[in-house]
Amino acid sequence: MTGRPQDLEVELPDRPGALADLGEALGAAGVSLEGGGVTTVGDRAVAHFLVLGGEAAVAAVAGAGLGRAVARDVLTARLAQDVPGQLGALARRLGDADVSVRVQYSDHAGNLVLLVDDADRERARAVVARWRPGDA
Repeated sequence: MTGRPQDLEVELPDRPGALADLGEALGAAGVSLEGGGVTTVGDRAVAHFLVLGGEAAVAAVAGAGLGRAVARDVLTARLAQDVPGQLGALARRLGDADVSVRVQYSDHAGNLVLLVDDADRERARAVVARWRPGDA
């Protein structure tokens, strides 16, 4: 599967096996998960996974009847893993630029994945472009 990295957001049904169904549907469609996770609050489970080929991923979720799915563009940044405070430093710069981070996770290569509102994307892109691993 090729394409630009996107965040796949899926509202999973509240039942055992729903995550397995998602993984199987994406695998059958040739969509690899490059990072992400699932969070449950109350009876609502939401998955966020980094995928290449968001359209194929959304179609696979719809075909499996798993619920609402959407693919959105993401920003990625590299943190110096051995320097404490990196997430805070980058997040402060984003906050100072009036950017709200909606979702944050890491990909399999250790990059920080950020999902921001469309209205904040250009400001966030400018902050990330200036960021260098190890900045404080």
